[in-house]
Formats: sequence, structure tokens, C-alpha cells
Amino acid sequence: MTVVHPLDRLISSTLVLLYLALVLPLPLLAPEALRPWLLLLVPLGLVLLLAVLSERVWLSDEGLRLGHPAWCGWLLRRGWTLRWDEVEALVPVGTSQGGRVFYVRRRGPEGGAVLLPHRIARFEAFLEQFSRRSGLDTRGVGRLTPPWTYQLLAALSGLMLAAELGAFATGRLALI
Repeated sequence: MTVVHPLDRLISSTLVLLYLALVLPLPLLAPEALRPWLLLLVPLGLVLLLAVLSERVWLSDEGLRLGHPAWCGWLLRRGWTLRWDEVEALVPVGTSQGGRVFYVRRRGPEGGAVLLPHRIARFEAFLEQFSRRSGLDTRGVGRLTPPWTYQLLAALSGLMLAAELGAFATGRLALI
């Protein structure tokens, strides 16, 4: 049985909201010559953002795979596959912000390591399945960032977008 873990909805919706808050006013604020380009590029940027945010982890009896769905996988070719018999260890690595991420070290002649996905939906269930199938202890593994950071960013992005829409509705932000 294969279980699919998409990117956590809080994270993806926050990043979309931030994108909209940052770029929606640009066509209105840009010089006349750039407006047609921005009216074309803003939706294109949104599609590219949605493609990046469509990353998923597939967990099955054979192993796990990280990648994108078919609609954008041809464009975003990054990803990896790891069979359970290749999993050797979890290696903690400190981040520059003081956090900690974990890499899954691969055994065998190929070696190497892949980053354990931290920003996926149902992360605790993923860790439980990963531990059960790999035989590794995941008790010390946690989310990279607490949910409140994304909740705060979503609230600030929402306020910014509401202010922009309010300014446009009242005529304070209009085509120059």
C-alpha cells in the first residue's frame, strides 16, 4: 500500500498568500511599458509556485520516493527514490538558524544521503511509518519550524493583501 504525503497545507497556502501579497500590486505600480509583461508573468509565477509546492512523498512497502506529480514533474526533475534496504542511518545536521534537519544515509556502493522531508502533511504519521519500515529510531526527529511561524506569516500576508485590496478599492492604489 502506498501512502502519499503532500506538502503541509499550512505551509503551501501561506507561501501562496505571501506571493499574492507581494506581486499582485506590481502591475498597478509598474510603468506603462512593463504592465503587459507583468500581467503575463504574475500568473505564470503563480503556476510555477504551485508546481514547486506540489512536491510529494510516496511511502510504500518497497521504499519512499520524493518528487512531483506528472503535470509538473517534467519541468521540476528533482527528486529521489530510496528502497528500505538502502536506508542505513539518520544523520542530524545543524542549520544556520539553529535548527536541526535529518539526512537519511544510504548504504551500499552508491552511498550518499537524502534530506528527510520535514514540511509534509501528517508528519508524525510519516515518521511512525518511516521508523517501522526502516527500523530506525525517529523519536528525536521533529518539525523544522513550529506551525506558529507559518500562522504568523499567513496572518501578516493576509493583512498586507487586505490593505492592498482596500487601497485599490478606495482608489489609493490605481493605475498610474
